[in-house]
Amino acid sequence: MRTLLLAVGAMAASAVVAVAGLVAVRWAVPLEVLRANNDVAGNYLQSLGTLYAVLLAFVVFVVWSQFDEARGSVEREANEIADLWRIARALPPHIRAQLLEGMRAYARAVVEEEWLTMARGEESPVAATLLDDLWDTFAAFEPSGARCEALYAEALARFDDLSDARTHRLICCRARLPSTLWALLLVGAVVTVGSMYFFGLERFWPHALMTAAMAASVAFVLYVILDLDNPFWGDWRVGPEPIGRLFHREPVPELALYRD
Repeated sequence: MRTLLLAVGAMAASAVVAVAGLVAVRWAVPLEVLRANNDVAGNYLQSLGTLYAVLLAFVVFVVWSQFDEARGSVEREANEIADLWRIARALPPHIRAQLLEGMRAYARAVVEEEWLTMARGEESPVAATLLDDLWDTFAAFEPSGARCEALYAEALARFDDLSDARTHRLICCRARLPSTLWALLLVGAVVTVGSMYFFGLERFWPHALMTAAMAASVAFVLYVILDLDNPFWGDWRVGPEPIGRLFHREPVPELALYRD
């Protein structure tokens, strides 16, 4: 509901401003002067509109790809935690307890703290420290026996994959559209909508409705781009559910990381 209200508000505000500009132009410029531009302005608007539509489509594709990539990195991290948890349960008791408790603390810090800091493009120092502590636990352990050595080697590989998945997640939370591209999008929106003022229609209200519709449509696309530009902020954000589901999956007790 919040997303819908904000989107509708942005569209309505853009439409009102666009129509206000049209009123000012129609008041300041005689209708006969504007009507003489109809043929040329139509070709101009068609070319400009096509160019701007291609730009919008490209940017939407980019931000959606970044959003989908961030979601994939979260899924991979959750899978690595689950795999590492299973392997750790097969290790000797003295190391198993430390690893399981370390993973439980790390997962809790990611879900409860780091997800909030990622909205600002930052990592959680607590989660980073807990992951380092987990590595120290691995480094201090010396496996004995062929079975334990094989499990230990696989656990190290999974830990490396977990660290890589977390790094990729943090990279995704910092990825943003450059300011120059935002300037191009905003200037293009103003120029494209403002081009509607070059036409001189006999009746004002059809002209106003077309101008408002174009302004509202462009505003909605820009709102979508703004919300998706940060995958971990806004209403359309990537949530911690893949990791959170590990806390409450009742049929598999070893994955219930959040139950003390």
